[in-house]
Amino acid sequence: MSADVRAAEPTPAERVRSVLAAATSLTVTTDGHSCHLMDVHHVDERGRLGLRLPADSCLAGRAAAAPRGGLAALVEFTDVAPTAVRDRVRARVTLSGWLTPVTPAPDADTVGLRLDAARATLETAEGVLRVGLDEIVLTAPDPLATHEPAMLIHLADSHPEAVERLTRLIDPSRLQGVVRVLPLALDRYALTLRLEHPRGHHDARLPFPTPMRNADEAGDRIQELLATARGCSHRRRTFQRP
Repeated sequence: MSADVRAAEPTPAERVRSVLAAATSLTVTTDGHSCHLMDVHHVDERGRLGLRLPADSCLAGRAAAAPRGGLAALVEFTDVAPTAVRDRVRARVTLSGWLTPVTPAPDADTVGLRLDAARATLETAEGVLRVGLDEIVLTAPDPLATHEPAMLIHLADSHPEAVERLTRLIDPSRLQGVVRVLPLALDRYALTLRLEHPRGHHDARLPFPTPMRNADEAGDRIQELLATARGCSHRRRTFQRP
């Protein structure tokens, strides 16, 4: 098992659902007005986005006063790596559609808004991809989506020697000039390491023997990778510690 083997990856729809599930902030743009919001969104089991805002907020007022009952809006999420890698933005998700007040209101002090989405896009280092809304509805987030930040930070901060050992699974030619290695991403299929050079970087996905079914299996899967790495003949290298 090595990084040279093409690892299965989450689908674009699954990545969208995972970003929505794990995000704590978002930006809403309506008719030239933008606002950055924290801890106000939720996603139902069908992937539909809702917001809960103070009743006296500007956005709630604009939605209530919108003609034909819907306020055209762009809702943007940014997926940022939890570890201190270069270029920490891993993906951006943009949903466009109409914000509509939900009745009845959640309570006297707040207003619920529902996004009736018309379009969804996923932007990654590979480019921008339009994702079908029906695919998003039928897809669940990766089972590690909300657990990933804590797991990656723990791996980087508490087990840097394990991260170095995992580089034995990477073709030595890909390690030439690498000065630092950090965990970048974790999903049910693989762990991704970022290999940083003095003036650039590239990534290596290390596939698990079998996909994870839930977050409780993460420790065992990483131990399986480490066991394979111990058996590799590549000489161990020492990289800069974060």
